Amino acid sequence: MSRKFIKNIDFSKALDLAGLVDYQPGRVVSLTLVQNEALSMTLFAFAKGEGVSTHSAPGDAMVYIIDGQAEITIGAEKLTAVTGQTVVMPADIPHGLEATEDFKMLLILVKQ
Repeated sequence: MSRKFIKNIDFSKALDLAGLVDYQPGRVVSLTLVQNEALSMTLFAFAKGEGVSTHSAPGDAMVYIIDGQAEITIGAEKLTAVTGQTVVMPADIPHGLEATEDFKMLLILVKQ
């Protein structure tokens, strides 16, 4: 049997990432794909109005918006990201986000 580094997802299939997490009113739904010392990959579905409070991370965090729209704060800057866009939040800089409508994202956190 070969080693597997990615979990909670079917192998050797073409998959729709957006279909792997479902919206739930008033909730944030997540599915962890990779979690180790150097890398974290997680799919999220945020109901409108839900978010992640301001925090900093020990590595660079990249979000890819799969569906919908979110307001992302990085330091003192705010920006809006929509379906198909990617935003990188640098290590050790406070950041957070809020779903301005239902939205799904893939979060990739790369640490040293």
